[in-house]
Order: sequence, then C-alpha cells, then structure tokens
Amino acid sequence: MSVNRRNFLLFLGASFTTVAVGSCRTASKSPLIDSSPSAPQKFSQSLPFKPIKGPLPNTSDFIQAETTELSLPVSSISLSEEQIKAYSQYQIVDDLVLPEGFIYDVIATWGDKVGNSRFGYNNDYVSFVATGENQGFLTVNFEYISSLIWLETYSQVIGKPLPLKKIQSLTQKPKINAFALPPKDLLRQEILKLCQEGLIDLGMGVISIQRQADGRWVRTYSEVDRRITGLSGWKDKHYLKATGPAVAIFRKKGQGYNDQLGEKIIGTFSNCAGGTTPWGTVLSAEENFQSYVPEAVYPDGSAYEPGKTPFILEKMEGLGNVFGLAGNKYGWIVEVDPANPQDYGTKHTGLGRYRHEAVGIRVEAGQPLAFYSGCDRQSGHLYKFVSKGTVKNPQDKKNSQLLAEGILYAAQFNPDGTGRWIPLKADTVVNPDLPSIHAGGIISLPQRPDGGSFVAKTDQDIQRFKQRFKTLADLYSGNPEEQQGAILIDAHLAASAVGATCTARPEDTEVGLDGTLFIAFTSGTPDPQTGGPNLQIFKSPSEEKPYEYGWVMGLVEDGNVPQAMAFRWQMLATGGEVAQGGLGFSNPDNLAVDGAGNLWMVTDISTTKHNQPVAQGRLDENQQPLEGGDLLGVYGNNSVWFLPTSGDAAGQAFLFAIGPMECEMTGPFFTPDQKTLFISAQHPGEAHGTRQNMATATLQFALQTTEGEGFMQTRQVPVGSNWPGKQRNDPPKPSVVAIRRINSQPIVEKRNPV
Repeated sequence: MSVNRRNFLLFLGASFTTVAVGSCRTASKSPLIDSSPSAPQKFSQSLPFKPIKGPLPNTSDFIQAETTELSLPVSSISLSEEQIKAYSQYQIVDDLVLPEGFIYDVIATWGDKVGNSRFGYNNDYVSFVATGENQGFLTVNFEYISSLIWLETYSQVIGKPLPLKKIQSLTQKPKINAFALPPKDLLRQEILKLCQEGLIDLGMGVISIQRQADGRWVRTYSEVDRRITGLSGWKDKHYLKATGPAVAIFRKKGQGYNDQLGEKIIGTFSNCAGGTTPWGTVLSAEENFQSYVPEAVYPDGSAYEPGKTPFILEKMEGLGNVFGLAGNKYGWIVEVDPANPQDYGTKHTGLGRYRHEAVGIRVEAGQPLAFYSGCDRQSGHLYKFVSKGTVKNPQDKKNSQLLAEGILYAAQFNPDGTGRWIPLKADTVVNPDLPSIHAGGIISLPQRPDGGSFVAKTDQDIQRFKQRFKTLADLYSGNPEEQQGAILIDAHLAASAVGATCTARPEDTEVGLDGTLFIAFTSGTPDPQTGGPNLQIFKSPSEEKPYEYGWVMGLVEDGNVPQAMAFRWQMLATGGEVAQGGLGFSNPDNLAVDGAGNLWMVTDISTTKHNQPVAQGRLDENQQPLEGGDLLGVYGNNSVWFLPTSGDAAGQAFLFAIGPMECEMTGPFFTPDQKTLFISAQHPGEAHGTRQNMATATLQFALQTTEGEGFMQTRQVPVGSNWPGKQRNDPPKPSVVAIRRINSQPIVEKRNPV
C-alpha cells in the first residue's frame, strides 16, 4: 500500500504514551501527535534544509522548503510541463552532493592506519560514543570485499602486491577447496596470503576523534584505536567470546565440522549495520556471512565442512575456507566496548544466527531489554530478543549480561495490520506458511534428517511437513540446552517452520523516540531459489504482486512495552516513483532517528542497476513493458532521504544527499548535539572501477512526471569513480565522512524531553 499522510499521522499518534531520550524512556501523558484528522497541526515546522534536485521529478518540486508553508508554485504552465523542462537534462557527479549550507569532511578512508593495522574496506555502520563535549570514539563496520575494484586498487592503496598471478599460474579452477590441500601445498599457501589480506579488511574498527573549533572532526590516534578483523585470534590470540545457548554446540563434538576451539571464535566479518546501547557499547551485525563460510548446519547445530564454501578468486568469496573457519560461529550480533582496548568482541548467541542487517535497541528502566533485528534475504524474517532479566539503570554496562539469557521471537504479520511474536523454542508448534501466498511461490524449510534446507513448492509439501514434524523439538537434536542452541544457530529455517512471516529484505530496525519500531524493507522481488515475501503483506501500491522498490514500516507493541507478544503495523513510506504511488526513492536501507524524532534513510539500489538506461516507452527489446528491477536506473545513484514524522511535511520524503558513483551510503549516525551526521560511503566505483581520464557517458532515460506524463531525459554519467580524492585517475576508496552545517548550527533542533 502507498503511504497516506492522514493514516501516517493517525498511526504515529494513536495510543503512544511514552517519550524517549535516546533509548531510555519516561512516562508522558499525551501522544506525540494529535490523532484527530481534523485537528490543526501542532508541530508545524519548516524543513531543516532545502531539498536537493535528484534525477527524478519529486514531491519537493512543488514545496517551498525555505518557508514554513507548503504550497504549489504559482505558474501559468502545468506542473508536468515545469518538470519536463527542469528534468530533460541532468548531470550525475562523482561526489557526495549536499544541500546549500552543508559541507562534509573525510574522517577515515580505506588503508589509513588504525592501531597496528589499517582502516578496512567497505565501511558500513558508524557509531559515535561521546567521551567528552567534543570528543569520542567512532566504531565502524567493514562489510565485504568488492572484488573488481579491491583487486584492481589494492596494491596502489596499500602499497604491496597481491599473489594474483601466482594463484592464476597454479590453477585455472574457478572454485578451490583450499582447506583440503596439504598445509605445505604452494597453491594453498598463496590462497592463504590473499585471503588473509581480504579478511584483514573486514570486521570492525575503533578510532578516536575530536571536534575542532571550526567544526571539523579529526582523528586523535589514541591507544584505544584498534581493529577487530576477520582473523582476530588466528595469530594474535585476540579471540572473540560467546554467550548464550549456542556455546554448548561450539563445545561439543557433533554430527558435523568442529574447529576444536570450543567457545573461542576467530574474527568477525560481513559486518553490516548495527546499534549503540545507552551504556556505551556497540553492536555489529554479521550479515552475508554465507559468502565466506557455510551457512547450512546439521540438526544438532554443528557446521558443514569448510569445503561446502570453496574459495572463488573472481568474486573473493570463500575467504574462510583455507583457514577452516566453522560456519556456525558466524551470522551473530557482536558487542564491543570501544572504550576498552582489551575488548575484541562478544557474540551473543541468544539473539540468533541469521543474516543480521542491524539491531534496534529498546532499553527502559524496570523492563526487560528488547533487541530487534531483520534477516536480510528476500524471504527473511523480523526478530525480537527479550531478556529474562530487567534493566535497573539503562547506562549500566552490566546490562550486557542480560543478553546471555532470554527468548528469541520471530514476527508473524496479519493482513489486517496486527501481528504477534512467535517464540523460537523446542515446544513451539510447527506451522509454516503456504508457498502459494509468497512471491516466487516457494518457501525454504529445514531438511531432515540430512540438515540444511529444502524448498517447499506446493501447499501439499507443507501438509506433509506438518505431518512429520509437530514441534521444533522434532527438527533439532540434543539435550535441552543444545537443542535450544541448535534452533538459534538455524534461526531462519526454524522461524519459517513455525510460521513466521517471510518478509521483503528487512534491512534496518530503528526504535523511535516514542517506542515505534521503524523497519526498512528493501525489496519485494523474490529469490528464484529460496523464495520471497508474503504477498498479502508486501504488495505494490496498486495490486498484489512482487514490488521491487521497498517500504518503511512502523510497528507499535501492544501497550507500547518491549515484552509485548502482539503488535500493530503499517507501511509508513512506500518506495517507487511518485506517479506510481511511491515517495520518489527506491530500496530503503539504513535508518537513523534524529533528536526531533524524524527519520533519515539511505537507499540500497543494486550497483549494477545504477543509471542503467531506460528506453523510450519503457519497453524492452521485445517491446514488452519494463518493470521492477529493470527500471531502477531512473533513480541514479544511491542517496539519503529525510522523512519528517511530525508537522506539515509528515508523510513525505525529501532528498538530502546523493552519493558518489556506484557507491552505497550507509550507517547514518547523529552526534548528541545534532550538529554532525556521520555516514559511510562504501564501494565507490564498484561496477566500473577507477574512473579513467574523467570519462563520462551520455545516456537516455524514459521518465515520468509526478502526474504520470512521460518524457525523455538526457543524463551525463561518470564512468567509474575517483572519490574521495576526486583527482584524475585517483583510486576510489570507501570512506567515513562527517556532514555538518557550514555555520556549525545543529542539523535539526533536538526535541526537549517531556
């Protein structure tokens, strides 16, 4: 469904009885927004910036952002005519484009020194933990290796060669099980050298920074600065720790592969988004770990052999293979205290193992902890962990101990806007959704007795599955603790088995100031091999069919308490072109809530789709209509959007920034005083590599005005990237930047606590 502004306000205003500062909430007697549709707006506000012009006609074309009033332009010609005139020519630039009055400073970039290592690759989530008025720690995730550009530029950036030619001279095989080769085998040794460099560039990093008098943030290179890499513990003995039920699996000799390290864990990688606790620790989400180690497990939770995920040079995948990393030790939430130089991370297995994108944190005195996270796959679920113990002081570092014991739940959404949380426990009844209600018409379930998964293609397959297995105890083995550990290790398939809703790539979860859980669902397009979302919940604005462009959902717990077992939900923002019922963006990803309670969102359009031409009439070479992913090129580069949650502009989306070429903007995070927005730009140049001699392509796009009138746009598009150096033939490098106003004033005015 497309967002309706009246419903947006009604949903946010109805029944909310708490207001929060950070993640800590105190009681309030009135809702944030008057829920009466006829009531005057009590939070009328001007936008905090003048929206920039993107490649597509948008709502902001008829909003006068510099005033407190929203109005249509006075003109003798139609809005469509004005938009056609304004958008028939457009130029993409290889830079971070910001509104008037804003500037950015590069804080750290790939290859910079961090402790005894380097700043990693493809920086994602950014957390700022203040240690003083103008100083603090940045904790940064490093997600994955973009093989083309990493292999192309590594030697130039890092200053030493990779053993590519040696590997290529020793084998022509595209996939290599290096783990099975003898330790002294030359090919294995060269693969190990290459994979070591790749895994060093993944994981997490902590750097200390300070704000100068002119507003710029600079690094201070303190003794606390350090890297936690994909190989921490391999040689330096800085193993990661683990808590929760899965530790019992790590310690035992099970049906499958065991790395003989017990509860000690080598490294962390695929670190995507995350969260920051009120007690000053940072949570990092291990997402697409299946690219580096086996994801599938046996019924007892033990890992598949490393050979199931071989090394692939062309894609830089299977990096864990040669080291014999156990797959069941990855795919967790990692907690790190940036202020403790001896802390190299703890994986809390009670929060479940799946393709974590982020974690939304809800902490209230006198209540249990509630941590929310989504599994970023086309049929992924939304989860909530509720601790057994309760919080006494939200700022107490002992709260981390609460993550060792609790229950993990998966969400079941109903078409009427209600839902419930299903516990992932041994006695939970097996009751999967039917394949017929899903995009793609399939659903993946646990394969027994072999382990791994199988694809259910018919509703009859589900009936047979339910006849064989009555509860999760029939699907997972071991004593009670081991059985619970196995369920959590296989959380995605366990959740599918008990009827959790398959969703549309739930990438980020962010808890608002009033307790609302905001969820970014990036894409409703199904995976042909594993399935897609429930079409009764995730549908296009006009009909029930797969929808590529994504949604932002609002979820409110019953009674607005973290331990509630039921909730209400509504789509608050729908991606897509305005003429088709969307808000002008596509594929929402990371979210941030500012001090006034507004939502900030970045997009995650697949790099291969950036600025891909769209022919006149929007027809393919066979004269068939283009739809879904084939139209993503019209949106240009990935971008940053502002979604007000109150005032006259609530329910609309405004373009704040456009990223450099072929990058993804990630990890937005505000400083407490709201004067700085930290954000990452990962994988610039991912599709075409280094921009050579300022190369530019002239491309054609069939666009639509906000009223649905078609026209052609000529677009100038740089080929590859030179960001952040921006000099001719500079290698593109992922970097973290600080966005601020030139006049050093807050980006938004912080809401006063009630």
